[in-house]
Amino acid sequence: MDFSLRHCIIVALVLLRLSNAASSTSSPPSSSSHHHNQNLKSLHFTLFQHETINKTGYIIVNGVAGPGVTQTTTPFGTLFVFQDPLTVTANRSSKIAGTAQGTSITSSLDGLQSLSIAKINLKIKQHVGSISIVGGTHNTKPADHPVVGGTADFLFVQGYVTSSPLDLNGLTVTYKIEFHLYWPPYAVTKPSS
Repeated sequence: MDFSLRHCIIVALVLLRLSNAASSTSSPPSSSSHHHNQNLKSLHFTLFQHETINKTGYIIVNGVAGPGVTQTTTPFGTLFVFQDPLTVTANRSSKIAGTAQGTSITSSLDGLQSLSIAKINLKIKQHVGSISIVGGTHNTKPADHPVVGGTADFLFVQGYVTSSPLDLNGLTVTYKIEFHLYWPPYAVTKPSS
């Protein structure tokens, strides 16, 4: 009997200690971002990428097999480079909030998928800097790209970017780019609220 009473008291003290530790580290949510836990600041927003063939995007090396060049396909092995404006709405003439600079290599024989690497320069919601992404892109379906680095206000940022085709007609194609960015607790530079 004495052993189980002692056991219950020890368990109660441990639970009380854990409860106090959890409540002392929580902080109220910021109005400009979301908190997925006590120490993780996040920022979510959407921009629109406008890519114009032979103006903001160029084929550097022609691929060797597969379909020809269209708005949605390039031959297998095609090396493509781009420096596209990012706007706040799908309208090409809306306010520019950044640029996407990078390259993609067609990595599927059907010409619809590629490996993409990009540096995205941003000036959005009082945050200035760049993020770097890498990943597989599908030309006609949404694709997630992990964030692998950042600079300035985006130093130490983690997360992902979702690229979705919005308008694939004409010389300029438009993609909806959704940003899901998270700052880890150890990040020295956090964006101001």
